[in-house]
Amino acid sequence: MDLDALRRRLQRDLNSLRAPQGYLRAGAPRYATLFGRDSLIAAWQMLPYDPSIAASTLRVLASYQGRRVNARSEEQPGKILHEHRFDLASRAELPDWEFPYYGSVDSTPLFLIVASEYVQATGDERILDVLWPAVEAAHQWMSSLGDANGDGYITYERKNPQGLFHQGWKDGSGDHLRIDPPVAMVEVQGYAVAAHRGFAALARRYGEDEGAAAAREAASRLQDALNRDFWMPEAGYYGLALDGAKHLRRAITSNPGHLLLMGVVPETRLATMVSRLFRHDLWTPFGVRTHASSEPDFDPFSYHMGTIWPHDNWFVWRGLRVVHRDADAKRVREAITSAYETLGKIPEFYACIDDQLVDLSVGDPPTRANPLQAWSIGALWDMVSADDPGVSP
Repeated sequence: MDLDALRRRLQRDLNSLRAPQGYLRAGAPRYATLFGRDSLIAAWQMLPYDPSIAASTLRVLASYQGRRVNARSEEQPGKILHEHRFDLASRAELPDWEFPYYGSVDSTPLFLIVASEYVQATGDERILDVLWPAVEAAHQWMSSLGDANGDGYITYERKNPQGLFHQGWKDGSGDHLRIDPPVAMVEVQGYAVAAHRGFAALARRYGEDEGAAAAREAASRLQDALNRDFWMPEAGYYGLALDGAKHLRRAITSNPGHLLLMGVVPETRLATMVSRLFRHDLWTPFGVRTHASSEPDFDPFSYHMGTIWPHDNWFVWRGLRVVHRDADAKRVREAITSAYETLGKIPEFYACIDDQLVDLSVGDPPTRANPLQAWSIGALWDMVSADDPGVSP
């Protein structure tokens, strides 16, 4: 593969999604606007190459941070938005929502993670003079309204009956995940551990030593709880979520793969967990599926119940590198680059049937998957550039 040509293509795609304020819009032609989760993950992916994206994303999201309790928009003090639609025509597509809309459980911990990663990567502590109130409010949300029943888990339950029923990255208006709220998603707890640690690092830099110590303790407690309540010994893997009655949804999914990057998986569990990720029901020649084919509700064409998402695989790939599983990380990178070579693009998601790639971004506009998605582009950029010093968009 001509990596320089690939990066030129990815740079062109990124530029088409970059807003005047500097953040990356989620995708095109749909979702061509500011998203909390999507824009933050794309900024994180691009941080080693263009940290200005992360700085701009953090600033704009801080400016829209929740200030009040509003059930219709699901706004809460300290919460980072899910989505903002700036034009009236776009808002009219969702008449029962109010924008900014805050129905996301993970935008807030991701905000703290990216803020910490940005400061660590750049040494730009001056940004804390601007961001500290937002950072402090985001962490307070995690410890209060985000943890509604006080058990340390970050959960969601929609406040607007017309809003998103599921509010992690596998979100949706219906109960496609078959989990009764309030829901504690496995990867969100991993994000929360990393967010507590990220807040602690920022608080220490800002001279808030007491807050740093409390956040480190919260991270340790949550990590212990996550490994106690989500681990399935018979599967050598983590379950998808705890429901409102604390019953574990025991489906085999891609979500636990995100935990590798969060630094929460004990060394003694790595081998079995990684082996499970690469079993034939999750693994394909083009990446890890969202939902195992061995599950009774698997659908290879479903948005979140069987397709393959490059950004989802980025978490797995980056996490495998962090835990020094370089050969396994290479398999993931080669799978995603194979998808790009086959499709001639890196869309929002795609399907794999009998080891054959199926493009779900066809049509005008695409009927299912966006042909341009910021966190897919960022995923591939990082995968092909991480070992190439000096690369920048």
